Amino acid sequence: MAALAEEQTEVAVKLEPEGPPALLPPQAGDGAGEGGGGTTNNGPNGGGGNIAASSSAGGDGGTPKPTVAVSAVAPAGAAPVSAAAPEAGAPHDRQTLLAVLQFLRQSNLREAEEALRREARLLEEAVAGSGAPGEADGASAEAASTLLSRVTASAPGPAAPDPPGSGASGAAAVPVLATGPAAPGKVGSVAVEDQPDVSAVLSAYNQQGDPTMYEEYYSGLKHFIECSLDCHRAELSQLFYPLFVHMYLELVYNQHENEAKSFFEKFHGDQECYYQDDLRVLSSLTKKEHMKGNETMLDFRTSKFVLRISRDSYQLLKRHLQEKQNNQIWNIVQEHLYIDIFDGMPRSKQQIDAMVGSLAGEAKREANKSKVFFGLLKEPEIEVPLDDEDEEGENEEGKPKKKKPKKDSIGSKSKKQDPNAPPQNRIPLPELKDSDKLDKIMNMKETTKRVRLGPDCLPSICFYTFLNAYQGLTAVDVTDDSSLIAGGFADSTVRVWSVTPKKLRSVKQAADLSLIDKESDDVLERIMDEKTASELKILYGHSGPVYGASFSPDRNYLLSSSEDGTVRLWSLQTFTCLVGYKGHNYPVWDTQFSPYGYYFVSGGHDRVARLWATDHYQPLRIFAGHLADVNCTRFHPNSNYVATGSADRTVRLWDVLNGNCVRIFTGHKGPIHSLTFSPNGRFLATGATDGRVLLWDIGHGLMVGELKGHTDTVCSLRFSRDGEILASGSMDNTVRLWDAVKAFEDLETDDFTTATGHINLPENSQELLLGTYMTKSTPVVHLHFTRRNLVLAAGAYSPQ
Repeated sequence: MAALAEEQTEVAVKLEPEGPPALLPPQAGDGAGEGGGGTTNNGPNGGGGNIAASSSAGGDGGTPKPTVAVSAVAPAGAAPVSAAAPEAGAPHDRQTLLAVLQFLRQSNLREAEEALRREARLLEEAVAGSGAPGEADGASAEAASTLLSRVTASAPGPAAPDPPGSGASGAAAVPVLATGPAAPGKVGSVAVEDQPDVSAVLSAYNQQGDPTMYEEYYSGLKHFIECSLDCHRAELSQLFYPLFVHMYLELVYNQHENEAKSFFEKFHGDQECYYQDDLRVLSSLTKKEHMKGNETMLDFRTSKFVLRISRDSYQLLKRHLQEKQNNQIWNIVQEHLYIDIFDGMPRSKQQIDAMVGSLAGEAKREANKSKVFFGLLKEPEIEVPLDDEDEEGENEEGKPKKKKPKKDSIGSKSKKQDPNAPPQNRIPLPELKDSDKLDKIMNMKETTKRVRLGPDCLPSICFYTFLNAYQGLTAVDVTDDSSLIAGGFADSTVRVWSVTPKKLRSVKQAADLSLIDKESDDVLERIMDEKTASELKILYGHSGPVYGASFSPDRNYLLSSSEDGTVRLWSLQTFTCLVGYKGHNYPVWDTQFSPYGYYFVSGGHDRVARLWATDHYQPLRIFAGHLADVNCTRFHPNSNYVATGSADRTVRLWDVLNGNCVRIFTGHKGPIHSLTFSPNGRFLATGATDGRVLLWDIGHGLMVGELKGHTDTVCSLRFSRDGEILASGSMDNTVRLWDAVKAFEDLETDDFTTATGHINLPENSQELLLGTYMTKSTPVVHLHFTRRNLVLAAGAYSPQ
């Protein structure tokens, strides 16, 4: 299960062995690092409870951060310190000790205070200045407080800065400390919570730079970057956006409202167009109070913005900041950015633009290095009764439902195990029932009649238009055999239609079932109640709009997910709700069954995806790592991986076995709303609000294509059964067909490209576009290829 990594700390205050252990408050650090890289983000020490804490987890997985050293040794027999001692030149160690003791007293850490006092062998009079509240001499307490704030919040100068990629921290930022005794269950004045603590997160901006200099610092860096060589300018320009955001937030947090407003107005026009939505949110944060609870702001603080820069460009930047003594910018670079340095030629503007745009920058290269078993599982061998006209015994693989066939041509299935496939027993999969085997045989017979698609043989498209839905259609799904279609609606109902002449019937009541001869051949027909036959069944149970729907491969069950935070499992034999799965606290945007049944995945507003099994009330895995809503979820054809698309503009691939994130794909400039895997499992296609369809090579972790043409959100994507054509449906009321074979042929995935991400996308969208099919006024919500490669499309008519 993907667990949030916690920051490890060492406390430099040593206690006597015989003394009781001091209970130091936990950190309210900033949560986990990237799923793939194993990096722990360096968060502030929460609540002011840790003295001299040094992180042992660096940005590169082990480089230690600078330690804020607190000396706890006083000269033996030192004289008591008077109120004016700090001004009179008392030893620095003594002042430090007073500050520490005062802090321990304020934080109710009496045992630690006593142990420290014993270790320093101080007399009671010597620490009178830091005594109980009310007894402390004003000047001494003030001096100690001043020193304490200096010790905990001082930042080393830029004389020999460490590279940001090494995880070294330029400033040891610590929250403002509580001045009174802590309330029970609190650390300092900060409540201990699972989430990154708001106060601790915000306090990272408590840096006392001169507010009037911020514009000058930023202008200086901007001038330097714009005057640098073309080859470096594109890479260094990536710094503009994260620096702009952090500098603005620092000004707001430190209550320099006028300077913040001036800074925003002067420089927000310089940022890339794809950050406009984020900047709109940012512009509403004009006061310190606005920052608490603002998700966008917390996202920026709790995840390091990742920039991928060549070593030459990085050295140029480092030299400039050192020469200009530009501490403010250097501190932000070290604290809030993760610079992924690579050796080789700098990337071009076009190469960078293809990959950037997500909420947290690009993915670290380590995040996409894990091995992924993208091959398909070996199919069980099933004896197929031969028809007269159908004499090839091994015509095509028998597949479970929802699993798309391999790209092999009909009749040429290899019996060998795919070398890229996972071990057969890597995750437990349900055994085939007799009904599944019958269905496989039917599928194989259908496959022999499948139309072979290509540029010269495009599929027909059958469009199901939902009339009088009043924009209330929010989800659609079609069974693998194309016999049923389900719609989720804003009125909280799920409606199931039969699209064949065969009507929907419920099972008879228990009293009637007892009269049936269970040994008869047609027992499955006899248990159905003809009185209930109808083309439409309405399922009631949700208490909010239904945003996701998914049929099980065997067509016995239907999943639906809703704004009410639940996923429901419905029986298509009785048309009743069997289970309500409760785990999400907020709306659940999507749910999908595994190609093998039994498992399903859900994703929602709480930023996580959950893996479930139909017979478990609790999720089996929680996939945490996205910085915004999980809008869409999809199982890999081999069921060992789950892909999730998010409003943070990234796509992640998760390993079902251990819950790890094994791929992070960045490049979309808007929230992602559709995903689909190619039938052979090698490729992934994603669609977003930016109207682009991006193609990804899962094995190498690289973007390999970009399909432009849609003018609005791409809501649905689907590969044909043989993988030769990709269909995309959009809010722009069109279905477009693309040549998938040509898009994936002659891929350049050499070692250099894989190592540095120097991708060169061909501008061939027009060549790959095989056809555009417009509806009158119906956004395309769902696409489906039948077993014979006919396209079914669905959407709700929306009059202009």
